[in-house]
Amino acid sequence: MFSSINKPLIMGILNITPDSFSDGGKFTSIDNALEQAESMLADGVGIIDIGGESTRPGSEPVDSAEQIRRVVPVITAIRQQHEIPISIDTTCSIVAKAALKAGATLINDISAGLNDREIFTLAAQTHTPIILMHSKGAPKTMQDNPHYDDVVAEVLIAIRRRIGAALAAGIPRHHIAIDPGIGFGKRKQDNLDLLAHLDKFVALGHAVLLGTSRKRFMGSICDVSEPSELITATAVTTALGVMNGVQMFRVHDVKENRQALDVAWAIKQSR
Repeated sequence: MFSSINKPLIMGILNITPDSFSDGGKFTSIDNALEQAESMLADGVGIIDIGGESTRPGSEPVDSAEQIRRVVPVITAIRQQHEIPISIDTTCSIVAKAALKAGATLINDISAGLNDREIFTLAAQTHTPIILMHSKGAPKTMQDNPHYDDVVAEVLIAIRRRIGAALAAGIPRHHIAIDPGIGFGKRKQDNLDLLAHLDKFVALGHAVLLGTSRKRFMGSICDVSEPSELITATAVTTALGVMNGVQMFRVHDVKENRQALDVAWAIKQSR
């Protein structure tokens, strides 16, 4: 899948959770989730990313049975009506397996296989593309004073190691995408440094996913405390990512970020 991406894609976030940092509780019913999926499709989404566990800073883990209860009916309902690619946002192989059976087509693992190593085996055996994100620590404690001497170099090294582990598990190179993990065990300056060097992640030769949507570090720059007021800030990072070769953007606000992507892509094509 990832090797066939030409023009970058918008990945729309659909959290089936009561406690996600920006949209928790909004889409916990199938009807509301389907309505949001239809809205994202109308706005030009390329992938719908469905998760049943909040990974915001300080969040508690959710067991696999509850994640499955939340996400499988929504995946099934969307798949009955649309052929849109669906990613399952989970670190648990049991959840990923149930989601794939229901119609999901890729795995988005914020732990890059570290939480449950069987997720690599599952991806290899089912020929499923997987996104490997860098995170320092578990969501509950990841923002408790994270430290890097050189965040770009250290995240690159960590991602290369996880790519190696995925390849060793039998996942084809063209089925692996990467995500530098903005906001996951990173300080404000760490996030800015990673955004300033996105080209180094693109240079690894894998599709890159960028997830900055409505994140707190931008609020501190813009003097905004409400996540929903960071739509424009998020769109700026989407345009920046396009110009640096990023191929996927995980966002809450599909329409606005799709516009930013389209304009940045048109400019890039004119170089």
